[in-house]
Amino acid sequence: MIETQPPAAETEALEIAGRKIGGSSFAIIAGPCAVESREQLLEAAQIVHDAGATLLRGGAYKPRTSPYAFQGLGQEGLRLLAEAKEQTGLPVVTEVLDPRDLEHVLEVADVIQIGSRNMQNYALLAEAGRCGAPVLLKRGLSSTLDELLMASEYILREGNEAVILCERGIRTFETAYRFTLDLAAVPVLKERTHLPVIVDPSHAAGRRELVTPLSLAAAAVGADGLLVEVHPCPEEAVCDGPQSLVGSEFAGYVDRVRAAAALAGKTLSGVAPLAGVVA
Repeated sequence: MIETQPPAAETEALEIAGRKIGGSSFAIIAGPCAVESREQLLEAAQIVHDAGATLLRGGAYKPRTSPYAFQGLGQEGLRLLAEAKEQTGLPVVTEVLDPRDLEHVLEVADVIQIGSRNMQNYALLAEAGRCGAPVLLKRGLSSTLDELLMASEYILREGNEAVILCERGIRTFETAYRFTLDLAAVPVLKERTHLPVIVDPSHAAGRRELVTPLSLAAAAVGADGLLVEVHPCPEEAVCDGPQSLVGSEFAGYVDRVRAAAALAGKTLSGVAPLAGVVA
């Protein structure tokens, strides 16, 4: 359970399909915001794999502000994620929006994501706790750290200790970028919990040129990993293209993040190539 008072508990490393998040291991969870097509996803997955990232992210179900915006490919998206996983060996992180979809998501996902809009969806949190799979829980865009920790308790109290907390930026008066990335949340959460803490610089920035500096800052301040969006052709993305890293530049990004994480005493938890797969 959560340690609510300092001194900080040591972050416990969470192992997912042989890759570690927390402790001395730094994870890069990368991929497109949404699964759009077979070609797009497989290309993105190969880019992420070849750069040495830890897990593949991709949304089959997309929570959108507008009901008329692209909502994801649903079960077809899950099928494509399964194919990408088989081809690259990358464990998969994908979001679940509805407890009724959880069974299908669990057939593919190594980690289920509960997004910021669902951080206080207590029925979904409890179902995620009961399913036993690792859960990546994102901070709500207007939520305090206390509220984030209490949301995580809904998962933990069901006996599921495999929870990853994610700072993704909060809503403030500032309009120069999408959200305000609360980097102070990283050391504060580490004072108060043993759970791994990662950062999503893509949603905080909303602008590609800000993702790298925010990523380096997150790594240097002691985060256990990053959740970052990468697309082969961001200008063609159906959602969040402006904040997605360009696939051809991703390997250089990983090298810079690896160096920043080393300053905090962490090493990148990457993926070993599969037999027969060219890394």
